[in-house]
This record gives sequence, C-alpha cells and structure tokens, in this order.
Amino acid sequence: MPQVSVPAPALMITAVLSVQFGAALARTQFDAVGPTGAVLLRLFFGALILLAAVRPRVGSWKREQWAAAAVLGVALAGMNSLIYLAIGIIPIGVAVTLEFTGPLLLALVQTRRLADALWALLAFAGVLLLGADGGGDLPLPGILFALGAGAFWVLYILASARVGKLVPGVGGLAVSMAIGAVLALPFGTTAAAGGVLGSPLVLPVFVAVALLSSALPYALEMLALRRLSTRVFGVLSALGPAMAAVAGLLVLGQTLGARELVALALVTVASVGVTVGVRLRRSRGG
Repeated sequence: MPQVSVPAPALMITAVLSVQFGAALARTQFDAVGPTGAVLLRLFFGALILLAAVRPRVGSWKREQWAAAAVLGVALAGMNSLIYLAIGIIPIGVAVTLEFTGPLLLALVQTRRLADALWALLAFAGVLLLGADGGGDLPLPGILFALGAGAFWVLYILASARVGKLVPGVGGLAVSMAIGAVLALPFGTTAAAGGVLGSPLVLPVFVAVALLSSALPYALEMLALRRLSTRVFGVLSALGPAMAAVAGLLVLGQTLGARELVALALVTVASVGVTVGVRLRRSRGG
C-alpha cells in the first residue's frame, strides 16, 4: 500500500479551520446580503470553482451516482442555510457548538472501541461547556436553527462518504454543490442581488468565503472520508466549535472567557486523542 503524504486527520483539521473562518467572514456581510443571500453566494461561487477545476464527466454517470449527489446537495443546502440563519441570531461559537451535537451523536452511535467513546464523551463535555455560555439568553429560533443544521450535518457526513465512494475525485462534490445552489435560489436571490448591487465588497468577499467555507474544506473532507470512518470523522469535527469561537474572536471581535478556553482545550485534546489512536492502529495494521 503506497504511503500517503498527508494524513487523513490532517486533512480534516485543515478543513475545519478553513470552514469556520470562512463562516465568520461571511457573517461580516450579513447586513448586506442576509443569511439566505450569503448561503446562495457561498454555494454558487463554491460550485463554480469546483466545476471549473474538476470538470466532472456527468454524461457517464449512473442513476445511483446522480441520486447520491442529489442527497448531498440537499444536505449542503440545508446545513449551510440553517447554520447561517443561526449565526445571524446567536454567537457563532455557540451556534457551531449546538450544530456539532449532530456529528457527535453519530460518532457515539457508531463507536465500537472504548477509547474512541471516551474521546467522544470528552469532546461532548467541551461542547456542553462552550454551549452553556449562552445561558438562558439564547433566542429559541437560533437554537432550533443550529440544531437543525446539526441534523443536516449528519446527512452531509453520510452522503459525502457515499458520493466519495461512487464518484472518482471531487466531481461528485462539485455537482452536489451546484444542486445545493439551485435549491438555495428561491430563498436567497433577492437578498444576494441587492447586496451585490449595493456594495462592491460583496462579490470578492464571497469568492473568498466560497474557497474557505465550501470548495477547499468540502474537498478535503471528501478525501478524508475515503480513509476515515464516519465515526472518526464525527469526533474530529469536534474542532468545529473551538475553531468557530477563535474565528469569532479574530474576525468578529467576540471575546473568549475562561469557560470558552477550557472548552477549547477539551475538544482539542479529544480531537488529538482520536487522531493519535487512528494513526497507531494503522501503523499496527489494525
């Protein structure tokens, strides 16, 4: 078996870092385009970038490949729309923390090793601690949007793994993102068009957002899912809340207190723990 130059966990960590900073950058433009307009622009430019880069040969696709890409497109549209609606109402770190309950539950359901279960529970403790910062002041719609995004995140994990197995390269992802953009059209066209016409910054910002939050991380995640189980993928995604909180601080000026710092340490340790475990098992042939 040929040696892989970039470990799958490293691909995942890079993807998580990229997507959260991209989301924070998109949040800076909500006054111009709103959450739904931001989702449409992100998916539209992400699809354009990937389609131009990989030029998928869809003429030879079978029905099951189209079906898998369509399900992934639904997951992308739903996950992105709901998390953007959430971060328009509640802090980005809290929103992503609540969203993460989806993949974390998936990791716990699928775990078969005690060590992985313990790492997942440690990450869950960090998620609870970080999410508790919002207290009772969190608006209910923001909570529900974030939890709904978590449900779509689970669908994304499962659908992305299937597309990655059925379609070579990232061509399936490119098509799925285009499907997601089409699904977002009825909800975001008016807001996106108004923002683009009203501010010269909107287009370049969302090209950057598309690279950071869509094209780069989703491609990395799909490549990682070919070498990681969805269970391990879910635990590594525990870096999401931590990176969202850091992005909120650096990009949006949201401060971090002692509680957030402890939570970041917990999810980081859990992510490192499961990563080391995967590498050790592979080095031993397990």
